[in-house]
Amino acid sequence: MSAPDAGIFLWWLPLGAGGHFVRLNGRIYELIRSRREHRPPLELYHTALEVVVPEGRYVIENAWPIPDDHPDDRGVTVQGPVGLAALGRTRVFRYEVRVWRDGVIADAGYAVDGPVLVNDAPSSAAEILELAAEVPVHVWGRDSLGLGEMWNSNSVISWLLTSVGIDALHIPPPTGGRAPGWLAGVLVAQRSMETYPKTRQRS
Repeated sequence: MSAPDAGIFLWWLPLGAGGHFVRLNGRIYELIRSRREHRPPLELYHTALEVVVPEGRYVIENAWPIPDDHPDDRGVTVQGPVGLAALGRTRVFRYEVRVWRDGVIADAGYAVDGPVLVNDAPSSAAEILELAAEVPVHVWGRDSLGLGEMWNSNSVISWLLTSVGIDALHIPPPTGGRAPGWLAGVLVAQRSMETYPKTRQRS
């Protein structure tokens, strides 16, 4: 089969795949959270998008820590603080949103079920690339909006999908897993669409 001319593909990546530190911290976090919620611990997932348009292929991913001070090389559109707003003044406590042409998803080899096609409309694929420059800048790892979930990389991805009219709320993670922050992104996008409906009209 030939590659599609346009499409939005979702990648489910085990949190911390390929790195022991993040994976260990994720397991500790999930163990504490699951005990509070009286349920068994689940596998945690980080998400990324691969967007194909007639002009080329792009990777959209929210990453931290920032590897170097050359954001143009990775198509960075937005940067925000990690942990506390004041800490964002230093690069080590900033995250970045990338729209990286011909980019690489570092943990793609660990992805579950491969990339999932969630939309094949050329207009949606083009729009999601544009919206990556409008991602809300909230503090990574904090629930500063009172939504019951922290803002993180999954929030960015679900915000983008919801903002282009994709029902991200009903896109399930792999069996036995969950994506912390996913609901936060959906809710923030829905609020924005209710407040500024004309800015989210699609062709």
